[in-house]
Amino acid sequence: MSASADALRTVHVDLAGRGYDIVIGPRLIDRAGELSAGLLAARRVMIVSDETVAPLYGARLIASFRNAGIDAALVTVPAGEGSKEFASFGQLMATLLDRRPDRKTTLVALGGGVVGDLTGFAASVLLRGVDFIQVPTTLLSQVDSSVGGKTGINTRHGKNLVGTFYQPRLVLADTDVLDTLPRRELLAGYAEVAKYGLIDDPDFFVWCEANAAAVLAGDAAKRSHAIERSCLSKARIVAADERETTDMRALLNLGHTFGHSLEAETGFGPDLLHGEAVAAGMAMAFDLSVRLGICPAADADRVRSHLAAVGLPVRLRSIGGDNRRSWDAMRLIDHMRGDKKAEAGKLAFVVTRGIGKTFVSRDVDESVLRDLLTDAIAA
Repeated sequence: MSASADALRTVHVDLAGRGYDIVIGPRLIDRAGELSAGLLAARRVMIVSDETVAPLYGARLIASFRNAGIDAALVTVPAGEGSKEFASFGQLMATLLDRRPDRKTTLVALGGGVVGDLTGFAASVLLRGVDFIQVPTTLLSQVDSSVGGKTGINTRHGKNLVGTFYQPRLVLADTDVLDTLPRRELLAGYAEVAKYGLIDDPDFFVWCEANAAAVLAGDAAKRSHAIERSCLSKARIVAADERETTDMRALLNLGHTFGHSLEAETGFGPDLLHGEAVAAGMAMAFDLSVRLGICPAADADRVRSHLAAVGLPVRLRSIGGDNRRSWDAMRLIDHMRGDKKAEAGKLAFVVTRGIGKTFVSRDVDESVLRDLLTDAIAA
């Protein structure tokens, strides 16, 4: 593929007859109608976006579809994790049904991970299933949540505990939209980029160490490369283990058992973005691996240093200010027990023998975990 920043890059997710392309490049919102027309069961789409993204890109996306002879309408939801609750989901479904879709209508998710998760879940149950397309507008959603078919909403018991595996028909990752993202949102997405190197691609992590500053500063070619490399990694893993029936896809949860517990403790609120939680969780996963005697301390130090250097939180006291006294090790462990990755009461952790050498363990002694969290709170 061309190294030009303007060249479109395509990654295929191979799923035996249900595969789809991830198209990466600039100005894709303006080409969405053209690029998706051949995939639509009928020339009608319903776009779901949030109140932050819709004013920026909604009109352009509608125009793109209409210019291709496709009827398009826009539905908006409030921005933020609150839209992934049952009540908000019910309101979205009612709004969609008010517009009388049929089974050939295609939903289009225009937004970040919340909109993508919500729209994908809606598509999987609306009229017992309609097609949907992802148009992710954050770095995190472009490299992670828009790919792989995991959809869902949150409950008071935890994050994404109600959902489906439901693959999109197409993902359009418009790299231009990243220019409007606040740096904090870019950083949150970058945590997921670095994750792919830490899972099983140490050469990519070396690339990240050398190029993170350029990716975050807006270097178009390096951003496109980071997105493409991340999507290639996720596509390969999803193709091998779509529904997480083995431990292979579970490797994508590196940092997530810790991260989801931190998100739950902060109420899924603005103090902690998902990518920030993953960054802190990855640092803790490497620290846990060192305590288990399976990972060189130098690798854990390298991971922590890199994430901290780009500006991601790796210490609990940096989340929402100096709030060490609000953390409690046993409360965090209790959140983990409600995680969907737990089996028969045993917590599942992605641990590692070093950078690029992750595996899943369900044999972590709770006393080791408690000591780790206690030390992390005190640090």
